Amino acid sequence: MSALIDVILPVFLIVGLGYLAAWKKLFSDSAVDGLMRFAQNFAVPVLLARSIAKLDLGASFDWRLMVSFYVGALLSFGLGILGSRMMGRRPDEAIAIGFCCLFSNSLLLGIPITERAYGADALAGNFAIISIHSPFLYTVGILAMEATRSAGTGTSLARVGINALKGVIRTPLVIGILCGLLIKLGQYVTGHALPHPIWEAMNMMAGAAIPAALFGLGGVLVRYKPEGDSRAIAMVCILSLIVHPGIAYLLARFGFGLNVDQLRSVAMTAAMAPGVNAYLFANIYGVGKRVSASAVLVGTALSTLTIWSWISFLP
Repeated sequence: MSALIDVILPVFLIVGLGYLAAWKKLFSDSAVDGLMRFAQNFAVPVLLARSIAKLDLGASFDWRLMVSFYVGALLSFGLGILGSRMMGRRPDEAIAIGFCCLFSNSLLLGIPITERAYGADALAGNFAIISIHSPFLYTVGILAMEATRSAGTGTSLARVGINALKGVIRTPLVIGILCGLLIKLGQYVTGHALPHPIWEAMNMMAGAAIPAALFGLGGVLVRYKPEGDSRAIAMVCILSLIVHPGIAYLLARFGFGLNVDQLRSVAMTAAMAPGVNAYLFANIYGVGKRVSASAVLVGTALSTLTIWSWISFLP
């Protein structure tokens, strides 16, 4: 019970406060949109850039860590597509629903909850996973969607790949990750760190990222009504909250024998509910929007219990 109260509840209280403020019209829709644009387009990319720049790449980028997390994500993606097709969904709609099972809220929920549960020193594995999370998963999703939509049109695989690459590179989170890698490279080549005032400015911006994003997330969730196909929503929640972290945990512990910190990072990151980006992906392509929106809302609510279970279970 202490994990629920001390670790999880503060994070979801901020989300809930944002939800309440938007629901009671104390925070307008335009204000929510502005806050989320600040968080997602500026503060969170700066947080990622700072974290990647300070990350010990050699120690953190363990291929076993990555395989444990991403095999679970990709299997959930495939099962989500297969399940959606069996429910009679169109191929492109099935991919949008599958993307909900693929894209966990690794940053806005995974980072603060893992930090509160295990401390800031336990986040190296989280940031290693996050460093390729958006680039890799958006590439997978966009490639799958573009390939499905171009089937029978004569569009070449090269054109599909170019469209996917353009879509990925334009996302602010990926830009933040690339900036962090450039800072890291610059430090390695020149032997000098960035000037202190720049680091301090980045620290101030990064400090605002998670609280602003959590509050804004609550405001955004007001717009998502739990409607649509209940079977599809239930499938997304099961794959996101149980199957993905279950596969990741089994691979990390029994398949690769990862250490405790790595095991925590893999399982906790995989255990997060579908992120808002899952709905944004569906919105971009105009398919599966109701199911995606509902799955984000329902999954976020249910994750308070499933995350509590994982914290109680993990060493």
